[in-house]
Parts: sequence; structure tokens; C-alpha cells
Amino acid sequence: MKHLDINFPFNKFEKLIIDIGWESLDDWFTFWNNQKNMLSIDKYWNKVNDDWIWGLALPLLSQAYNFKKEFSNRKIIGISALPGTGKTTLGKWLEAISLKLNFKIAVISIDDFYLPSEEMKKAIKNNPWNVSRGFPGSHSVKLMHEKLLNWKINGELNVPVFDKSLRNGLGDRSHWRLDNPDILIIEGWFLGIEPFSGDVNYQTTYTEELSHHELSYRYIIQNNLNKYLEVWSLIDKIWHLKPLSFEYMNIWKINQEKEMFLQKGNALQDKKLSNFLRMLNVSIPHSSFDIINSYALLLIDQERNLVEAGLNY
Repeated sequence: MKHLDINFPFNKFEKLIIDIGWESLDDWFTFWNNQKNMLSIDKYWNKVNDDWIWGLALPLLSQAYNFKKEFSNRKIIGISALPGTGKTTLGKWLEAISLKLNFKIAVISIDDFYLPSEEMKKAIKNNPWNVSRGFPGSHSVKLMHEKLLNWKINGELNVPVFDKSLRNGLGDRSHWRLDNPDILIIEGWFLGIEPFSGDVNYQTTYTEELSHHELSYRYIIQNNLNKYLEVWSLIDKIWHLKPLSFEYMNIWKINQEKEMFLQKGNALQDKKLSNFLRMLNVSIPHSSFDIINSYALLLIDQERNLVEAGLNY
């Protein structure tokens, strides 16, 4: 791997690759390097650095492939990563490449399970950030659990698809997706987060002071998180893509919304965007993201370069 533009250390990474099921890092690299032309890696991801392809995408694909090969029961992989990290791009790549390996990955988001518009209005009423969605409590958690369990039992995936550009950027369900994947990947910005055991109003690294309304609403969100635990229990392995600093997310999210506006003509802007960023920053204590029970931990810098990849232990 020396000729690739990769800067993260290999010691932890090799342990991850061996744990996934390979004899050595060299064997793993040789296998995927031989597949490179067949998989048309550059065609699907020609703007992404080597470190993301070799440090994240191919290890994740390797685990999915091994799950399909070695287990008769269906497996769910989770990707926990803050908004704007690059989860959507990664998901599209994994879906496309898996088909070339003769198995099928479907990538869905917890955001696809946002409540329908009328239910959403009630669920988000009086939140301190005046946002239209996003925090724990704005999803159809029972539906999410039912649909994931259903797929594990019979292999049929039948899930809603949420379009964030509908209703002038408020978003709504656009259609339902029917599929029969071999492996299911679900991603989300607070995926795997559990209710905080300490004082939720003590733990924060956000520079601005929290208002009384924000402090009290945090307890509502913590209570809402309890409802997600059944969903988390259906996920077999979580990959946590974590920034070195939580604040990087603000830049990424702003750029993501700019892109959405260019593509779809609607996105969060101005006060709506700043309110949404505030919600992302303060609704859940930052320290909750340090204790996600993940299988793999991947650290990224402000430019989203992968600086560490390995098992989370």
C-alpha cells in the first residue's frame, strides 16, 4: 500500500482487517488490488482520496462480503457519522460495487424514517431550536424496528424514502423502496447513541451557553433515545466515523446544504440553517459520541482525511 496516498498508521488497521477475516493486511490488499480494474473503483469514486477507499470503503465492503459468505442469517451494519461527513456518497459506492461482487447491499438512513408531515408537526412542537426535524423523537421508531426486523426474518426490505427538499426544505416522505438485499446498512448521525447516564446538562463542549429551554429539552431527547435502543439492538456491527473535533460538522453541513440547493433548488438556509446547526451541536451531549458501542472507529480531520482506522477497544 506504499504507493497509495494513505497517511493513517497501519498497526491498528491491520488488526481490523484480520478481525474481519483476513490472514494479513498484505493478503487483503493483494486481493482488492487485483479486483481494482474489475470493480472500476475510479469510475465510481474518482474524486475521493485513497484513504477513504482503502481505509473505510473496502474494509466495510469486506465485512459485508464475509457476512454474506459465512452467515446464513441476515446481518445489519450500522454507520454512525455526523451530518456532512460523506455517508451518502459512501452508501452509493457500496451499493454499486457490491453488485460487481455478485451480492447486494442496500443502504438506508434513519432519516428515511422521519415521521410523516402531520405527525412531525406534533413531535417537534415547541422545540427550542424551531427546527422541522433531526433530533431523537422525530422518527417513526416502531416502523424502523418493524421494517429492519422484517428484513432479518424474510429478506424483504420495504422502507420509506425521505426527501429533504420537499415542502420548501422541510422534507417529507416521497415514496417507498422495495428491495431484497443480501446485506443491509443503516446510517445516521446519532446512530448507536444511548441515553446518557450522568447529568446531561453538565456534559457539553459547545462554546455558547445553553438556554433554560435547551437544558430542559435535553431531558425530553434523552427519554426519546430510550425508544431507539430496540433498533440499535438489531444492528450487528457499528462503524463509527468520528471527527477529531465536533465543530468540523458545522462546515460540512453548510457545504452539504449548499450542494442540495444547487441540485434541488431547496435546502436549509440562513436562520433555518443556523438553528439546525445549533440543534445538532447541543441536543445531545458531545461526550455521548465518545461512548458509542462501535465495532470499528475511524477518525477524520477537518478536510475529512482519514487519520486513524481500527477496532474500537
